[in-house]
Amino acid sequence: MPRASHAGPRRLDERQREFAAALLDPGLPVPAGIVDPEGKPSAKRFAVYRNNVAAGLIDALGAAFPAVRRIVGDTFFPAMARIYAARHPPRSPVMLGYGETFAGFIGAFEPAAGVPYLADVARMEWAWLASYHAAEASPLDPALLAGMPRDRLPALRLALHPSLRVVRSAFPVVSLWRMNIDGGTVRAIDTGEGEDALVVRPDAEVEVRIVPRGAALFIQGLAAGMPVASAAAGALDEDAKTDLAGTLSGLLALDAIVGLSPDPAPDSP
Repeated sequence: MPRASHAGPRRLDERQREFAAALLDPGLPVPAGIVDPEGKPSAKRFAVYRNNVAAGLIDALGAAFPAVRRIVGDTFFPAMARIYAARHPPRSPVMLGYGETFAGFIGAFEPAAGVPYLADVARMEWAWLASYHAAEASPLDPALLAGMPRDRLPALRLALHPSLRVVRSAFPVVSLWRMNIDGGTVRAIDTGEGEDALVVRPDAEVEVRIVPRGAALFIQGLAAGMPVASAAAGALDEDAKTDLAGTLSGLLALDAIVGLSPDPAPDSP
């Protein structure tokens, strides 16, 4: 790594910001004071270090979004990832959280507009990754829910597993994701059919299931802390045929419900 000379009275934090910005943007000049061990200007050394940093961030994104990388190819993906890294540098030394905003970036990235489902595939990949690294939680004993008086069920709030995520898409996002991860076989697919995904990791493995649209909205409502009745109303507005009882049973079978509260509101005194 090139070293910086002690040039000028500027504050250290200003010099650090300049250094970090130049690392991620090759259009910026080499920061003043960068010298080699002999004290001579070291633009070439800095360029090598800059390239190594960019390559590391691109590799991190490629590891987190393998389906996106496979869809767009090994030329387009590094170019897109490099631009993302320049605009959205890591905010933490813990790289597990790097790429959280990548899907939103892709959605607004004009060169990717020809692949309209790409941002949703990235959302699917991030949901899987976030689920994989989420906290553990013990599942609810189904007998507690089964023993709840029926007149109290509508006001009940259910705590869902910390790993649970819902991805809703106008595209067949689960199918697209599955056929573009390791071991997937690329095939012709109708991209006009939407899919909603339930992603959860109650044990060691992440489970990914396609769920009906009303069920997805119901689960989202529960995850947001809505009472069962409110979450159910939204789901039935979406699809009057939503199987609410079946959805709850499915969540219990997946060990995706970890608590319940009969209180009318979680912040009630």
